[in-house]
Amino acid sequence: MAKGLIVKALSGYYYVLPEGQAPGTEALVQCRARGIFKKHKVSPLVGDRVDFSLTENGEGTVDAIGERTSELIRPPIANTELAVLVFSVQEPAFNDQLLDKFLVHIEKAGLDTVIVLTKTDLKPEDTEWVSRIEPYRRMGYDIFITSSKQMEGIDAVRARLSGTVSVFAGQSGVGKSSLVNALLPGLKLATDEISMRLGRGKHTTRHVELIPLNGGWVADTPGFSQLDFLELEAEELSDCFRDLHTYAPACRFRGCLHHKEPGCAVRAAVEQGELASWRYEHYLQFLTEIKERKRRY
Repeated sequence: MAKGLIVKALSGYYYVLPEGQAPGTEALVQCRARGIFKKHKVSPLVGDRVDFSLTENGEGTVDAIGERTSELIRPPIANTELAVLVFSVQEPAFNDQLLDKFLVHIEKAGLDTVIVLTKTDLKPEDTEWVSRIEPYRRMGYDIFITSSKQMEGIDAVRARLSGTVSVFAGQSGVGKSSLVNALLPGLKLATDEISMRLGRGKHTTRHVELIPLNGGWVADTPGFSQLDFLELEAEELSDCFRDLHTYAPACRFRGCLHHKEPGCAVRAAVEQGELASWRYEHYLQFLTEIKERKRRY
């Protein structure tokens, strides 16, 4: 039985790079997963270290999945170390509510995070994004300002990703594939124009795939604009907001949800202007989503 890394999943097939082989399409083994995984409600993911065996037709079978260090549901990927959240400053406009939703999921997964802003060459008339992004910098997130067309900020992003396994995620149309193309000249991932009528991008990436970069891997993923909170409890939400979590220990009651409880240090920080009110509003919106989900189920 051989060992390898799943670098792509597509239409029920898993493409495994055998251990010791240099990255390249010719080295990949097209595999199916054993039926036992379905029985145990487990699916192999891109990024999984696996045991596989070859079949008579030259393909293979994934027989066992190694222990995972991390796992994301959307996008479905395992063993990543760094999340690269890509957001444009225009077309589509910078969406801090969606960014906060992504950050909740990434914080829950325990990954390091960098935020990359794209399309600065468009010179947006609305520059509110400049002030909106500063709180994230103060929270300790690395932020990169880029233009794939003008190659601005690309070297800095490439250096940050070197030697890591990173996953790209963000709203459709923000330029994730263009950014990966800029990081890896000659790759030529499919890109598409933003839909001005719908105000969002078309889904140019159809699957999750690991791409080698400077001794590490980057994953280009399908764009999407909605995330749910199926894996998160209301009591865990504030832990996923770095700025709220700073004040939470000073709340009067343990397990405070920072909503209507008396003696809430988080609400006091908002009222005193120490905590951005719009971040707190996003927290309350997400809290409501979680509570409504629990009532439905």
